[in-house]
Amino acid sequence: MRNSVRALAALVATIVAFAQAAGAAEYPSRPVQMVVGFAAGGGTDIAARILGEWLSRSLGQRFVIENRVGMGGNLAAQAVTNARPDGYTLLFVAPNNAIAVSLYRRLPFDFLRDTVPIAGVMRLTNLMVVPASLPVQTVQEFIEYAKVNHGKLLMASTGVGTSVHLSGELFKAMTGIEMVHVPYRGGSAVYPDLLTGKVHVLFGNLTGWIESVQAGRLRALGVTAAKRWPALPDIPAIAETVPGYEADAWYGVVAPKGTPPEIVATLSRAINAGLADHTLLARFAEIGGVPMPMNPSEFGRLIAGETEKWRKVVEFAGISVD
Repeated sequence: MRNSVRALAALVATIVAFAQAAGAAEYPSRPVQMVVGFAAGGGTDIAARILGEWLSRSLGQRFVIENRVGMGGNLAAQAVTNARPDGYTLLFVAPNNAIAVSLYRRLPFDFLRDTVPIAGVMRLTNLMVVPASLPVQTVQEFIEYAKVNHGKLLMASTGVGTSVHLSGELFKAMTGIEMVHVPYRGGSAVYPDLLTGKVHVLFGNLTGWIESVQAGRLRALGVTAAKRWPALPDIPAIAETVPGYEADAWYGVVAPKGTPPEIVATLSRAINAGLADHTLLARFAEIGGVPMPMNPSEFGRLIAGETEKWRKVVEFAGISVD
């Protein structure tokens, strides 16, 4: 009897393994859902849709973008970590996923444990912008002005715990200046107050603020990338004044834990092929992005490193949304 049970278990395991291998071999055989944790029309959504269009053409099945907004992107992450690990539900990852690990202390999932990295996609910088009326022209002048006006400057953000917020908190930690954080519900709400000088600085996403800078309505003091951004060579990196400062936005793709390695490899190859395609690169360049080709191991290390980096910033700022 015991031998019969073992034989049956072995047969079932063989059938399951065969079915998984067959499914992986023909992947994708139906549309793939790529979940985005932010609203349609934002920078993360736009980047995901550009990639989704490429993957649809490359792999011959539709990659459908689904926007699941809420809890700083955690509703989207939870949906994906709970999904069947068959390659048909993916998450478009952004810095919020690394930040959330320490910002939210009671998440119903463990992002690093419950996902499988697939590939890096793109980097995008933030801009340190101030009202044109603020009497500073450089990052160094801003630091000196903030020290003279200790605790009086207002630092706007697009919400508590966003990469925009924590880019500013990292700046505070590395310069020793004090600013009061003022969270808003998105960039459109920040704009009039920043324009009129009711708030004094924002570390905003490039795509949302560069037009106002180029029109002279706001002043860009620096980019948050480690080096000057290719599309904005005349704007210095903050790191030129504050050595070691870096707060890039970055994007990539993960799948639920347990997704077959063959499917992960198929997706990783397709994404990295896209990042060598001139048409896709031109689309990313239109929104200010540069390619970030990475295999699964490399992207996994980036997520782990960013998670630890932002943990330290969250602890310095003493913030939590639980």
